Amino acid sequence: MSLGIAGMGWVTPLGSGVDLVWERLLQGEEATAEKITEQFGEQADPRNTDRIALVFAISNGGVIYTKRFYRDIVEGGAQAASPLLFPETVFNAPASHLAAILGITGATYTLVGDSAVGLLAIRMAEDLMTNQELEYCLVVGAEEVDWLLCDAYRRWRLLRLAPPVEPFSEVSQGMILSEGAGAVLLARHGSIMIDHIHPGGYYRRRTEAEGVLNRILCDLSQTEIDLVVSSANGTFIDQTECKTLRQIVPDAFVYTPKPALGESVGAAGLWQVIVGTQALRRGELPPVLHGAPTIPLRISALRMSVAPADHAIVLSCGINQQIAGLRLRKDSETQII
Repeated sequence: MSLGIAGMGWVTPLGSGVDLVWERLLQGEEATAEKITEQFGEQADPRNTDRIALVFAISNGGVIYTKRFYRDIVEGGAQAASPLLFPETVFNAPASHLAAILGITGATYTLVGDSAVGLLAIRMAEDLMTNQELEYCLVVGAEEVDWLLCDAYRRWRLLRLAPPVEPFSEVSQGMILSEGAGAVLLARHGSIMIDHIHPGGYYRRRTEAEGVLNRILCDLSQTEIDLVVSSANGTFIDQTECKTLRQIVPDAFVYTPKPALGESVGAAGLWQVIVGTQALRRGELPPVLHGAPTIPLRISALRMSVAPADHAIVLSCGINQQIAGLRLRKDSETQII
């Protein structure tokens, strides 16, 4: 089934507010990287709280609370463990809090994964929306950054120590972690429709990622694709995406927001969906930052018009074996304001 995007919101290293951050991306701005060391809005309409589902996408969980909880145990023994901190260490704690704040009494789920988890959460929302009693599904992804998390990714040789992120580089220099959140409210109609969601795939070894990505892109490109919002972040996935995009959608314009916003993992997929939606609505793409002129894709170092664009693919290749993708379509019958 097709789903419409009825609302969007995000908190990013470049600020919050969809239009504000979008304009800063178009201007070619990027967030300032900082070294880490060890040192309520409107509620849901009460008449609809039982007709709204919530799917929360998360990757690393509440790292800060978890670290505080176990540090107390290490320093003072098991008897020092705080019963107030323990509930915050579980992955579904944020979804529980959010549902309570918004007054949502419908179905609430938490999905755990890598940076592809946001798109997989939208796929789950599609399944939930087959229930005709639901009017909306709110999909939220969030990520926080702590020095312990940065150290873990560094040990996995996925993190670079200083900016910039260089997308699609032949030599992987690594990514920069960022924190924030993204939210997409899904309905059955909207000016931008989620035309098709691939169920996603998994790879056990990095060499298998290309095959999985190829199958997903082939499935999503059954119609003419105008642009692709890539998940290139400076790691090994960049060359995999570059090779596959060249083979399957060589004429599509390609943009990745991660050199500007960083790798937000749990929030990444939702940020990409927001970027793709804005590109179709506004008919513009921001510049790809720090991309070499030799990159064999249709990218631009300047903001560019894509006014005739009707279809966009959002592609999310995670660094921990998950790959997902979906296709957005501009609804020509809906007036875009």
